[in-house]
Amino acid sequence: MMKSISTTLLSSALLIAGISSSAADEPIIIKFSHVVAEQTPKGQGALLFKEAVEKALPGKVSVEVYPNSSLFGDGQEMDALLIGDVHMLAPSPSKLEYYSKQTQLFDLPFLFDDFDAVAQFAKSDAGKSILTSMEKSGITGLAYWNNGMKQMSANKPLREPKDARGLKFRVQASTVLEDQYKAIRANPRKMSFAEVYQGLQTGVVNGTENTYSNYYSQKVHEVQNYITESDHGPIVYMVVTNTKFWESLPTEIQQTLMTILDEVSVEVNRRAYDLNMQDKANILAEGSTEIITLTPEEREKWREAMQPVWKKYEKVIGPHLIQAALDANRHSSSSSDAP
Repeated sequence: MMKSISTTLLSSALLIAGISSSAADEPIIIKFSHVVAEQTPKGQGALLFKEAVEKALPGKVSVEVYPNSSLFGDGQEMDALLIGDVHMLAPSPSKLEYYSKQTQLFDLPFLFDDFDAVAQFAKSDAGKSILTSMEKSGITGLAYWNNGMKQMSANKPLREPKDARGLKFRVQASTVLEDQYKAIRANPRKMSFAEVYQGLQTGVVNGTENTYSNYYSQKVHEVQNYITESDHGPIVYMVVTNTKFWESLPTEIQQTLMTILDEVSVEVNRRAYDLNMQDKANILAEGSTEIITLTPEEREKWREAMQPVWKKYEKVIGPHLIQAALDANRHSSSSSDAP
């Protein structure tokens, strides 16, 4: 795949070679920070981006990748982006709701049917409009990277909404996700990603939600006896940059970076599906966690219990965006499971 990226970018790289020698004396440094492991879809995406950029723009642009909260953690990275201490991030939309309420769309429970519907929405005009909705706050959205569909986990079987009553669920800093769990009479607890394992181990929380790849890479399955395959929402990352930094780049550099991001995004989404399936198999193979498959009727009970959250956020998100997401479900219904 990286061979095809290099081939696609050859002509762009030749154009960039015409930039003045003074601009080439000191390479542009792009610091890319994220909070997950390198083997996850986001971690792989950041490394693919670095590799492709440095091949296409040798000596002109250098990408420094900081995984696993090694530069900035969950609660620090957005401030760091805004003041220019880091140049690119790939946060979950929940971290962006302060800058654009439209980003809350991705946290609405049971809005997207599957992985492919998310990809369909991301490339639609509605999806692209969310990327540009934060520019007044100094944040420019560049691309979407999919991690996969979320599952729920706990130390007791979760087959019906009533099974979650009273449980303390770790959630990202998202008001939508808080309301999602309140709707089933559970107790949401905001907690950074890096603290989840210890929080579950010590009982500060006793349930969580995530993709199979994040469960496995952070070893969360070691401290959760049951995972319910609910597919109740996606984990999507929005690749964002500081607007002033982006606008300071030469036009030719911007164009090449966007071409690279488009190519890398396709590969990230393909790998994400494969990785989630592999990590689901890995979790099952270790034998300490049972994966519960819901019947269509059981899944519908969860959907009915959580769907009132849509109504609460419909006006602030925009009914047209919710409708566009539902349309994406219909467009993906005849597609294969993998994007």
